[in-house]
Amino acid sequence: MSTQTPIAYARSLVKVYGKGEAAVRALDDVDVDLHRGELTAIMGPSGSGKSTLMHCLAGLDTPTSGQVVVGGTEVSALSERRLTKLRRTEIGFVFQAFNLVPTLTALENITLPLDIARRPVDRKHLDEVIDAVGLRDRLSHRPAELSGGQQQRVACARALVSRPSVVFADEPTGNLDSNASAEVLGFLRRSVDELGQSVVMVTHEPTAAAYAHRVLFLADGRLVGEITEPTAATVLDALRELAPHRTGTPAANGALAGAGR
Repeated sequence: MSTQTPIAYARSLVKVYGKGEAAVRALDDVDVDLHRGELTAIMGPSGSGKSTLMHCLAGLDTPTSGQVVVGGTEVSALSERRLTKLRRTEIGFVFQAFNLVPTLTALENITLPLDIARRPVDRKHLDEVIDAVGLRDRLSHRPAELSGGQQQRVACARALVSRPSVVFADEPTGNLDSNASAEVLGFLRRSVDELGQSVVMVTHEPTAAAYAHRVLFLADGRLVGEITEPTAATVLDALRELAPHRTGTPAANGALAGAGR
Protein backbone atom coordinates (compact mmCIF):
# COMPACT_ATOMS: atom_id res chain seq x y z
CA MET A 1 0.00 0.00 0.00
CA SER A 2 1.35 3.40 -1.01
CA THR A 3 2.19 5.82 1.80
CA GLN A 4 2.14 8.84 -0.53
CA THR A 5 -0.66 11.36 -0.66
CA PRO A 6 -3.20 9.86 -3.10
CA ILE A 7 -3.41 11.46 -6.54
CA ALA A 8 -7.20 11.35 -6.17
CA TYR A 9 -9.62 10.29 -3.47
CA ALA A 10 -13.27 10.20 -2.47
CA ARG A 11 -14.77 10.45 0.99
CA SER A 12 -18.32 9.46 1.99
CA LEU A 13 -19.30 9.53 -1.68
CA VAL A 14 -23.01 9.08 -2.37
CA LYS A 15 -24.81 9.20 -5.72
CA VAL A 16 -28.57 8.82 -5.89
CA TYR A 17 -30.55 8.79 -9.13
CA GLY A 18 -34.27 9.57 -8.99
CA LYS A 19 -36.44 10.44 -6.00
CA GLY A 20 -38.76 8.78 -3.55
CA GLU A 21 -39.61 5.14 -4.16
CA ALA A 22 -37.92 5.31 -7.57
CA ALA A 23 -34.59 6.42 -6.07
CA VAL A 24 -31.55 4.29 -6.90
CA ARG A 25 -28.49 4.57 -4.65
CA ALA A 26 -25.71 4.00 -7.19
CA LEU A 27 -22.91 4.85 -4.73
CA ASP A 28 -23.38 4.26 -1.02
CA ASP A 29 -20.85 6.00 1.26
CA VAL A 30 -17.70 5.13 -0.73
CA ASP A 31 -14.22 5.98 0.57
CA VAL A 32 -11.40 5.31 -1.89
CA ASP A 33 -7.78 6.39 -2.44
CA LEU A 34 -6.16 6.25 -5.88
CA HIS A 35 -2.42 5.99 -5.66
CA ARG A 36 0.06 8.10 -7.59
CA GLY A 37 2.03 6.23 -10.25
CA GLU A 38 -0.26 3.19 -10.28
CA LEU A 39 -2.69 1.53 -12.67
CA THR A 40 -5.86 0.82 -10.68
CA ALA A 41 -8.68 -1.31 -12.06
CA ILE A 42 -12.28 -1.01 -10.83
CA MET A 43 -14.49 -4.07 -11.19
CA GLY A 44 -17.90 -5.30 -10.11
CA PRO A 45 -21.14 -6.80 -11.37
CA SER A 46 -23.39 -4.88 -13.74
CA GLY A 47 -25.08 -2.12 -11.74
CA SER A 48 -22.45 -2.20 -8.99
CA GLY A 49 -21.63 1.50 -9.43
CA LYS A 50 -18.18 1.20 -11.01
CA SER A 51 -18.85 3.54 -13.95
CA THR A 52 -20.72 5.97 -11.68
CA LEU A 53 -17.71 6.05 -9.35
CA MET A 54 -15.36 6.77 -12.24
CA HIS A 55 -17.61 9.51 -13.62
CA CYS A 56 -17.84 11.20 -10.22
CA LEU A 57 -14.06 10.96 -9.72
CA ALA A 58 -13.44 12.41 -13.19
CA GLY A 59 -15.85 15.30 -12.73
CA LEU A 60 -18.20 14.00 -15.43
CA ASP A 61 -21.02 13.48 -12.91
CA THR A 62 -21.92 15.35 -9.72
CA PRO A 63 -22.19 13.34 -6.49
CA THR A 64 -25.28 13.71 -4.34
CA SER A 65 -23.03 14.15 -1.32
CA GLY A 66 -19.45 13.53 -0.28
CA GLN A 67 -16.08 14.81 -1.41
CA VAL A 68 -13.93 14.16 -4.50
CA VAL A 69 -10.36 15.51 -4.69
CA VAL A 70 -8.12 15.21 -7.76
CA GLY A 71 -4.56 16.51 -7.77
CA GLY A 72 -5.22 18.51 -4.61
CA THR A 73 -8.36 20.22 -5.98
CA GLU A 74 -11.81 19.44 -4.59
CA VAL A 75 -13.68 18.55 -7.77
CA SER A 76 -17.03 18.27 -6.04
CA ALA A 77 -16.91 21.97 -5.03
CA LEU A 78 -16.10 23.49 -8.43
CA SER A 79 -18.37 25.54 -10.66
CA GLU A 80 -18.99 24.15 -14.15
CA ARG A 81 -16.58 26.70 -15.64
CA ARG A 82 -13.73 25.79 -13.30
CA LEU A 83 -14.56 22.10 -13.65
CA THR A 84 -14.22 22.36 -17.44
CA LYS A 85 -10.80 23.97 -16.99
CA LEU A 86 -9.75 21.26 -14.52
CA ARG A 87 -10.78 18.50 -16.95
CA ARG A 88 -8.63 20.12 -19.63
CA THR A 89 -5.52 20.28 -17.45
CA GLU A 90 -5.67 17.72 -14.64
CA ILE A 91 -7.89 14.89 -15.91
CA GLY A 92 -7.50 12.68 -18.97
CA PHE A 93 -10.28 10.40 -20.16
CA VAL A 94 -10.25 7.42 -22.52
CA PHE A 95 -13.70 6.48 -23.80
CA GLN A 96 -14.73 3.02 -24.97
CA ALA A 97 -15.97 4.51 -28.27
CA PHE A 98 -12.61 6.27 -28.96
CA ASN A 99 -14.31 9.65 -29.67
CA LEU A 100 -11.75 10.69 -32.28
CA VAL A 101 -12.51 13.54 -34.70
CA PRO A 102 -12.81 11.84 -38.13
CA THR A 103 -11.54 14.82 -40.16
CA LEU A 104 -8.33 15.17 -38.13
CA THR A 105 -5.14 13.13 -38.48
CA ALA A 106 -3.90 10.92 -35.66
CA LEU A 107 -1.40 13.61 -34.64
CA GLU A 108 -4.06 16.34 -34.71
CA ASN A 109 -6.35 14.18 -32.57
CA ILE A 110 -3.55 13.62 -30.07
CA THR A 111 -2.76 17.33 -29.67
CA LEU A 112 -6.42 18.45 -29.77
CA PRO A 113 -6.78 19.02 -25.98
CA LEU A 114 -3.74 21.31 -25.99
CA ASP A 115 -5.04 23.16 -29.04
CA ILE A 116 -8.45 23.71 -27.41
CA ALA A 117 -6.79 24.95 -24.21
CA ARG A 118 -4.39 27.11 -26.26
CA ARG A 119 -1.44 25.53 -24.52
CA PRO A 120 1.92 24.98 -26.23
CA VAL A 121 2.87 21.44 -27.20
CA ASP A 122 5.80 20.01 -25.24
CA ARG A 123 7.54 18.35 -28.19
CA LYS A 124 9.75 16.15 -26.02
CA HIS A 125 6.81 14.77 -24.07
CA LEU A 126 4.76 14.44 -27.28
CA ASP A 127 7.56 12.38 -28.83
CA GLU A 128 7.69 10.16 -25.71
CA VAL A 129 3.94 9.54 -25.88
CA ILE A 130 4.01 8.88 -29.64
CA ASP A 131 6.84 6.38 -29.24
CA ALA A 132 5.03 4.74 -26.31
CA VAL A 133 1.89 4.17 -28.41
CA GLY A 134 4.01 2.96 -31.34
CA LEU A 135 2.16 4.94 -33.99
CA ARG A 136 4.88 7.22 -35.38
CA ASP A 137 4.35 5.86 -38.90
CA ARG A 138 0.56 6.45 -38.68
CA LEU A 139 0.46 10.06 -37.50
CA SER A 140 -0.74 11.45 -40.83
CA HIS A 141 -3.58 8.93 -41.09
CA ARG A 142 -7.18 9.77 -40.24
CA PRO A 143 -9.21 7.49 -37.90
CA ALA A 144 -10.93 5.65 -40.77
CA GLU A 145 -7.48 4.56 -41.98
CA LEU A 146 -6.54 3.07 -38.60
CA SER A 147 -7.45 -0.24 -36.98
CA GLY A 148 -9.57 -0.29 -33.82
CA GLY A 149 -6.50 -0.89 -31.67
CA GLN A 150 -4.63 1.96 -33.35
CA GLN A 151 -7.60 4.31 -32.87
CA GLN A 152 -7.77 3.49 -29.17
CA ARG A 153 -4.02 4.03 -28.80
CA VAL A 154 -4.49 7.47 -30.38
CA ALA A 155 -7.24 8.11 -27.81
CA CYS A 156 -4.89 7.02 -25.02
CA ALA A 157 -2.12 9.29 -26.30
CA ARG A 158 -4.60 12.20 -26.47
CA ALA A 159 -5.46 11.63 -22.80
CA LEU A 160 -1.78 11.61 -21.81
CA VAL A 161 -0.30 14.42 -23.87
CA SER A 162 -1.41 17.23 -21.52
CA ARG A 163 0.27 15.52 -18.52
CA PRO A 164 -2.92 15.18 -16.44
CA SER A 165 -2.76 14.26 -12.78
CA VAL A 166 -4.77 11.12 -13.54
CA VAL A 167 -6.18 9.35 -16.60
CA PHE A 168 -9.54 7.59 -16.36
CA ALA A 169 -10.29 4.82 -18.87
CA ASP A 170 -13.88 3.54 -19.14
CA GLU A 171 -13.87 -0.02 -20.58
CA PRO A 172 -11.04 1.01 -22.95
CA THR A 173 -10.88 -2.43 -24.59
CA GLY A 174 -14.64 -3.07 -24.78
CA ASN A 175 -14.74 -2.63 -28.57
CA LEU A 176 -11.45 -4.38 -29.35
CA ASP A 177 -10.36 -7.91 -30.21
CA SER A 178 -7.89 -9.74 -27.99
CA ASN A 179 -4.76 -8.63 -29.88
CA ALA A 180 -5.82 -4.96 -29.99
CA SER A 181 -6.81 -5.16 -26.31
CA ALA A 182 -3.34 -6.38 -25.38
CA GLU A 183 -1.81 -3.46 -27.35
CA VAL A 184 -3.87 -0.86 -25.50
CA LEU A 185 -3.52 -2.42 -22.05
CA GLY A 186 0.22 -2.82 -22.52
CA PHE A 187 0.45 0.86 -23.40
CA LEU A 188 -1.61 1.96 -20.40
CA ARG A 189 0.67 -0.04 -18.10
CA ARG A 190 3.81 1.37 -19.79
CA SER A 191 2.43 4.90 -19.42
CA VAL A 192 2.51 4.29 -15.67
CA ASP A 193 5.81 2.42 -15.46
CA GLU A 194 7.76 4.53 -17.99
CA LEU A 195 6.00 7.93 -18.14
CA GLY A 196 4.99 8.16 -14.45
CA GLN A 197 1.29 8.46 -15.23
CA SER A 198 -1.55 7.53 -12.85
CA VAL A 199 -4.35 5.53 -14.52
CA VAL A 200 -7.74 4.32 -13.29
CA MET A 201 -9.59 1.82 -15.48
CA VAL A 202 -13.09 0.40 -15.29
CA THR A 203 -13.24 -3.09 -16.77
CA HIS A 204 -15.26 -6.29 -16.53
CA GLU A 205 -12.46 -8.46 -17.98
CA PRO A 206 -10.11 -10.35 -15.60
CA THR A 207 -7.40 -10.42 -18.28
CA ALA A 208 -7.54 -6.62 -18.50
CA ALA A 209 -7.51 -6.18 -14.71
CA ALA A 210 -4.36 -8.32 -14.56
CA TYR A 211 -2.43 -5.41 -16.10
CA ALA A 212 -3.18 -3.29 -13.01
CA HIS A 213 -1.17 -2.87 -9.83
CA ARG A 214 -4.37 -3.04 -7.79
CA VAL A 215 -8.00 -4.05 -8.37
CA LEU A 216 -10.91 -2.52 -6.44
CA PHE A 217 -14.24 -4.37 -6.27
CA LEU A 218 -17.66 -2.74 -5.96
CA ALA A 219 -21.02 -4.33 -5.24
CA ASP A 220 -24.36 -2.58 -4.68
CA GLY A 221 -22.63 0.80 -4.70
CA ARG A 222 -20.10 -0.07 -2.01
CA LEU A 223 -16.39 -0.81 -2.08
CA VAL A 224 -16.17 -4.39 -0.83
CA GLY A 225 -12.50 -5.27 -1.23
CA GLU A 226 -9.32 -5.16 -3.25
CA ILE A 227 -6.42 -7.29 -4.42
CA THR A 228 -2.88 -6.25 -5.22
CA GLU A 229 -0.52 -7.65 -7.88
CA PRO A 230 -3.49 -9.34 -9.58
CA THR A 231 -3.46 -12.13 -12.13
CA ALA A 232 -6.39 -13.10 -14.33
CA ALA A 233 -6.88 -16.17 -12.12
CA THR A 234 -6.94 -14.29 -8.80
CA VAL A 235 -9.30 -11.67 -10.22
CA LEU A 236 -11.65 -14.37 -11.52
CA ASP A 237 -11.57 -16.12 -8.14
CA ALA A 238 -12.42 -12.86 -6.38
CA LEU A 239 -15.34 -12.20 -8.73
CA ARG A 240 -16.65 -15.71 -8.10
CA GLU A 241 -16.47 -15.15 -4.35
CA LEU A 242 -18.26 -11.83 -4.71
CA ALA A 243 -21.15 -13.09 -6.82
CA PRO A 244 -23.10 -15.12 -4.19
CA HIS A 245 -22.75 -12.58 -1.39
CA ARG A 246 -24.47 -9.30 -0.65
CA THR A 247 -22.43 -6.21 0.10
CA GLY A 248 -21.01 -5.98 3.61
CA THR A 249 -21.17 -9.67 4.47
CA PRO A 250 -18.08 -11.08 6.18
CA ALA A 251 -17.75 -13.78 3.53
CA ALA A 252 -17.60 -11.32 0.65
CA ASN A 253 -15.26 -8.90 2.36
CA GLY A 254 -12.97 -11.61 3.71
CA ALA A 255 -12.59 -13.38 0.38
CA LEU A 256 -11.74 -10.21 -1.50
CA ALA A 257 -9.42 -8.83 1.13
CA GLY A 258 -7.31 -11.97 1.03
CA ALA A 259 -7.31 -12.59 -2.69
CA GLY A 260 -4.09 -12.28 -4.62
CA ARG A 261 -1.88 -11.78 -1.59
